[in-house]
Amino acid sequence: MIDGWLARKLQAESKTGSVLDSIADLLFVACCAIQLLPTMSIPSWLWIWAGIIVIIKIVNQISSLIIIKKFCFPHTIANKLTGFLLFLTVPTISWCIIPIAIAAIIATFAAIQEGYYIGTRREII
Repeated sequence: MIDGWLARKLQAESKTGSVLDSIADLLFVACCAIQLLPTMSIPSWLWIWAGIIVIIKIVNQISSLIIIKKFCFPHTIANKLTGFLLFLTVPTISWCIIPIAIAAIIATFAAIQEGYYIGTRREII
């Protein structure tokens, strides 16, 4: 989680590193989900909500390919906050659903914001 911050502090950031960081984050989340989700008791409404977020993210990438002609992984504050909150809240899901619901709200906003940035071709952080 500190790799982007460290790259900026060391003035070692690049577009390639940014894309590779996003791909690594995606693979990390997928691996964690494959290992952890089968062992957790998650309410069906949360599964549906997570599915909607995934669909929004997929639509964003398809839109990015059509509009910008490449994949786009905006490093927005909302996306960074989502990652941080998921890191903190997933372990709490077995005893309290409220933290993960808050993270889901932020993740939904981040996914919609990402689509807005792609759709308006804004400079992406």
